[in-house]
Amino acid sequence: MQRHGGKILSDHLQALGVKRVFSVPGESFLAALDGLYDSGIPNIVCRQEGGAAMMAEAYGKLTGQPGVCFVTRGPGATNASAGVHIAMQDSTPMVLFVGQIDNRLTDRETFQEVDYRAMFGTIAKWVAQIDHTDRIAEYVTRAFQVATSGRPGPVVLALPENMLSAVSDAPDRPVTAPAVTADLGSVAADVMARIAQAKRPLVVVGGPHWSPDAAADLARFADGQGLPIAAGFRRQDYIDNRHANYAGDLNVGINPRLAKRLREADLLVLIGTRFGDIETQGYTNPSPDSACPIIHIHADVNEIGSVYSAEMSVVARAPDMVAALAAQPGCGTDWAEWTAAARADYDAWLVPTESPGALKQEAVIGWLSATLPDNAIVTNGAGNYAAWLHRYFVYKRHGTQLAPTSGSMGYGFPAAISASLHCPDRTVVCLAGDGCFQMTCNELSAAAQHGATPIVVVMDNGRYGTIRMHQEKTYPGRVSGTALHNPDFAALARAYGGHGQVVTRSEDFAGAFARAQASGTFAVIACSVDAEALSTGATLSGVRAAAGG
Repeated sequence: MQRHGGKILSDHLQALGVKRVFSVPGESFLAALDGLYDSGIPNIVCRQEGGAAMMAEAYGKLTGQPGVCFVTRGPGATNASAGVHIAMQDSTPMVLFVGQIDNRLTDRETFQEVDYRAMFGTIAKWVAQIDHTDRIAEYVTRAFQVATSGRPGPVVLALPENMLSAVSDAPDRPVTAPAVTADLGSVAADVMARIAQAKRPLVVVGGPHWSPDAAADLARFADGQGLPIAAGFRRQDYIDNRHANYAGDLNVGINPRLAKRLREADLLVLIGTRFGDIETQGYTNPSPDSACPIIHIHADVNEIGSVYSAEMSVVARAPDMVAALAAQPGCGTDWAEWTAAARADYDAWLVPTESPGALKQEAVIGWLSATLPDNAIVTNGAGNYAAWLHRYFVYKRHGTQLAPTSGSMGYGFPAAISASLHCPDRTVVCLAGDGCFQMTCNELSAAAQHGATPIVVVMDNGRYGTIRMHQEKTYPGRVSGTALHNPDFAALARAYGGHGQVVTRSEDFAGAFARAQASGTFAVIACSVDAEALSTGATLSGVRAAAGG
């Protein structure tokens, strides 16, 4: 049967089980759009390629399956690169299809011509161009395999427009069956034998592949062995934070007591995490030449030993290893005092430090943590506002935290749209700073068009807060390039057809949130934050004074 390339592509996406794609249309992939027309695969039309790619990345985080995004050549691809970078650093499976010029016209600097292998080569797992229509299914199958294997990540496939519009009678390619997981029982026994020798072990979890079942297995492992569990940066939902063995997360604004405990540990058990820059405070805790032994478990052999040498290494998906560890009998070593102290440190960190102003971010986050359903999905991008969320929000279930470990601003709102479309029966809340929200707030139009209903809580302090904090520490009082002139965020939401309101006092937030939920549409709650509130433990004037300003 003769089919054009766009139809072959859409048929294969169906066979691979793709449930939704995100796109900004372009004339370079008209045949692909035509293929999607009869496919039954919803096409979420976005307003800018960065937002589309972030939505696809969030879908990959939520499902473990590759998020799929279509963008056009040249500027479309460069805009989408922000989402590709997030997927790479966050180990998220994703496939980005980029429209490309006619492949017979390459190397002439043709209109919007880009060498995508060069452009994406350092921020994607694999970049390729499909030059022959009869090989579309082959390339797409391989793209999905690469995106999900080992350490997951983004794949970029360029689609020359003449290749897409050409016809072929190439048959569909069978979908590859999932790999069989090896029995890790004996390996788990060896790992437990080594852990049993430690007096102060600390387990750090993170990375890809986790699921509700994996979170349950992690809790069983913690219970069975009595070990303290710390979460990697923005991986706080890998275990119920109310669990007696949970010790907190290794984030930018780390609990100083947890940082001290990390230094004092005599064995680190790293499960799934790369144990990178943020978790180790810039590779200083521990230092790469530390004598602290490490057991490193990761799905990608190339990640083990890339910074920290491992005394014992295991190449395995984190959930598979955790399931095997949870099945092990108790090793007989008593870490009750060490683990209880770690939990006490976390509980003390949850006690709010009062910030200045009538609207206190710790009060808003505390209310959300205590009030939202356990399965509510909370998203955020980057900025000092997120420190309040990381410190005071207690995550109860897996799949409830969507945040970029890459530190990308603008991520929270597209991620919230994606989450709302994928889980329409769950409450979705995006926490954003005023600068962060404005990077992708044009996607309010996409939310309105496709029926997404996230509630956006904007912390409005009229500045790029993180940069201002560093500015005040380094050049106190010399404000340059960090002040913002903001719109009326509530009116902006209403202009797009949603619900909007402004809150200036902590005690008014609960009522505002109830009205946002009752609106039945997407909503923006703009919270007026005092200019003195710089971080969870510091004020602007205090930081300036300490720096000699």
